[in-house]
Amino acid sequence: MAYDTAERAWLLRGLLVLQSPRAVFAALRDDSDDAARARQEPVIAIVGLAGIAGVLWTPVAGRLLDDPAIDEVLVAVWAFVGGGFYGIAGYFVGGALLYAGLRSAGSAGSYRRARHLLAFAAAPIALSLLVVWPLRIAAFGSDVFRTGGDDGGRGDLVFAVLGLAFAAWSVGLLLVGTCTVHGWPWSRAAEGVGLAAALPALVALAFWLL
Repeated sequence: MAYDTAERAWLLRGLLVLQSPRAVFAALRDDSDDAARARQEPVIAIVGLAGIAGVLWTPVAGRLLDDPAIDEVLVAVWAFVGGGFYGIAGYFVGGALLYAGLRSAGSAGSYRRARHLLAFAAAPIALSLLVVWPLRIAAFGSDVFRTGGDDGGRGDLVFAVLGLAFAAWSVGLLLVGTCTVHGWPWSRAAEGVGLAAALPALVALAFWLL
């Protein structure tokens, strides 16, 4: 019974992190096995939704319907399956990077807690799947997944900016969460998160230069 109550509390926190993040992140200080199991469902849900949102913004998604063998149903299946893998990879790899960055800044927290911190911070990206993408598809239809469709120009720029705004919201939550979980000042939290982001930033820069 106590475990069921803890599970329900964490499901509620999965929503409340968007409104009252400090209270939710403060609860992450409990890194016991029971607490970690209780928050598995919202972690899985957020990671899955954020993964789908992330994969839909990739260049591959924007040309799926160029192939006549692919229809809208297959696009949905691709987004669900690909988003699942994308979310899992981001959860474990991104969690490892965050763990390393926070450890370098002086954290004594576990890899598991770093993953959970990252997952709850990704809630705005998960929300964007439910807010931005229905509006984008309603505005442009299947052209969103086709090269040279009506989704170019200023309209698409608006949705791109909205997507970036949700991503920035997630970064902000990650900083708030880091400050709250560890009791750190903003400067130290920014150091830890910045160190975590340094490696992927360097890899992205190398690909861009090449």
